[in-house]
Amino acid sequence: MASIKDVAAEAGVSAATVSRVLNGHPSVSSGARTRVLAAVDALGYRPNAVARSLRTDQTHTLGLVISDVLNPYFTELARSVEEEARAHGYSVIIGNADEQPELQDHHVRNLLDRRIDGLLVSPTDGGSPLMLDAAHTGTPMVFVDRWIPGVDVPVVRADGREAVRDLVTHLHGLGHRRLAIIAGPAATMTGSERVEAFQEALREYGLPLPDAYVGQGDFQAASGRRATEAFLNLPEPPEVVFATDNLMALGALDAIRARGMSVPHDIALAAFDDIPWFVHTDPPITAIAQPTGELGRAAVRALVDRIEGRPSQSVTLTARLVVRRSCGEPRTRCDARRARRRAPPGPAPRAARVRKP
Repeated sequence: MASIKDVAAEAGVSAATVSRVLNGHPSVSSGARTRVLAAVDALGYRPNAVARSLRTDQTHTLGLVISDVLNPYFTELARSVEEEARAHGYSVIIGNADEQPELQDHHVRNLLDRRIDGLLVSPTDGGSPLMLDAAHTGTPMVFVDRWIPGVDVPVVRADGREAVRDLVTHLHGLGHRRLAIIAGPAATMTGSERVEAFQEALREYGLPLPDAYVGQGDFQAASGRRATEAFLNLPEPPEVVFATDNLMALGALDAIRARGMSVPHDIALAAFDDIPWFVHTDPPITAIAQPTGELGRAAVRALVDRIEGRPSQSVTLTARLVVRRSCGEPRTRCDARRARRRAPPGPAPRAARVRKP
């Protein structure tokens, strides 16, 4: 492997000149810069990022701790973060907390030990001492999707309250009156906020939310299954199950089908966090969609501003309701055309008999 001295010898300059070229120093002549860059290409020289970080006190690396890498929402979020970070000259190291606070802290500690320049976190709980210490000691940090109240850190999130209200209005218009919810962990702001928004919307229509119609989940599929099984065992099951994240919605769908029941004929289903799969289920699932890609990009921009000493503000985007057919919505002409395309071919028409005169 070529060293900086090899590059200097090839270019006919000193090692210090090579270093200045690689660090973008303006004092190098254009001729020397051209020879150095040609030598770098010819020798395949790669600067030592660790050594450079020790000199500059920067690693050009961001840390991202997401709540669950198996959740398609966070997968899309991570992709948009990585793309935006690359556009700003940063690499990203990702840690999967798997909705476990202790695993979240493990990743945060490891990322800080690696001397990352900044940290993006979607907290799994109300805030561990490690997370709070990192925020209070000046580590550039941004919360994305979820946040910890009272911590002076920019938050990039989508406001889903109006979309939840739109969903309840939509369900009420379809004639549904017994609505149940599968809640996320109360320790997360998204978990508590979505339940509060649902309760507020129900009150506007004078609809009750009995305790039996509130299932406790953990943003993972198994909890959605358990909560829905409990709903279906009630003497008077709900007419609609609203799962406050996509994985719990898939778990709910499993529980319904395991009973030999169908959506929406036996029970309706809606979800928070739209995912591409929902258009391919039968029926397609009505869901609340967040602008996931823009959330990731905005979070990186806010973090880079903090790292580079510019003012950084919280960003709130808007979620929206996407109406499909899992709540008893009428079929559209497009639905009918898709159904005809999927239908197996029938018997060939019989040729008409022509009577002879």
